[in-house]
Amino acid sequence: MTRMTASRHVLVTGADGQVGTELSAESGAHGLSVTALSRSLLDITDADAIAGAIATHKPDIMINAAAYTAVDKAESEPELANAVNARGPGLLAAACDGAGIPLFQISTDYVFDGSATRAWREDDPVNPLGVYGRSKAEGEASVRRATQRHIILRTAWIFSAHGGNFVKTMLRLAGERDRLSVVDDQLGNPTSATDIARTLLQLAATCIDQVRAGEAPPWGTYHFGNAGVTSWCGFARAIMEGSSRRGGPSVPVTPITTAEYPTPAKRPANSALDCDKLKTNFGIEPRPWEFALDDVLDQLVGPRV
Repeated sequence: MTRMTASRHVLVTGADGQVGTELSAESGAHGLSVTALSRSLLDITDADAIAGAIATHKPDIMINAAAYTAVDKAESEPELANAVNARGPGLLAAACDGAGIPLFQISTDYVFDGSATRAWREDDPVNPLGVYGRSKAEGEASVRRATQRHIILRTAWIFSAHGGNFVKTMLRLAGERDRLSVVDDQLGNPTSATDIARTLLQLAATCIDQVRAGEAPPWGTYHFGNAGVTSWCGFARAIMEGSSRRGGPSVPVTPITTAEYPTPAKRPANSALDCDKLKTNFGIEPRPWEFALDDVLDQLVGPRV
């Protein structure tokens, strides 16, 4: 995309992921141009490649959507998870700081241990339960150490019409099985990758304008998840109900406990995120996850009948 004078240009890593795909799709929103690079074009663990990308594209802001997201596989691949989720963000932050541009880093609810009886706030202490969560927590710390001009956006339970995610898995299994058994004692905010992308771009536009006006944006750590809390079982039932309304596959969903569905990585029992800080500082208020799910089911299954 050709840059115009005084344009607002965003450079995105991880173009092939769920959020990266949606950031590309939303290019042009808020008067922004977006250049999204896949891993083959920008390896975030390569400092020289990062410097070259910044010099070539001259962004006003960088959004790191690249991540190692295989939660269970990370238990047996800690070095790779740490390279992408911990070391990479640190390299990006250092390069961005040297170039005088802010970095937006996407993080996760898995930095928390799930023990809270309320939604997690940004200043709650992190205590990840597994390799993936630890790698993302270290990525956050690396960004904070390297540059003051950053926004770390923690999110959770990401779904979209692209890539691998819970919604697509449930729809596939509904076409293969007569009944599904899904964990009902883990709580969180199902969150649309589209809504994450739109939020990041709104934040980017606001911060670019504030910097150009000589103002200091409220940098720091924020939470974003679609409004409303449910369990994986509740989420699965909503997917089945929505698919059925569209004439798609739908089967009964039986609730089970975490103990009945052991996984290599331990998950937090409560992943709910408190998003009030984002509303207070930027006026961004997430919509209900059910509305976002309807949009994705419209794409994956079809319009409601």
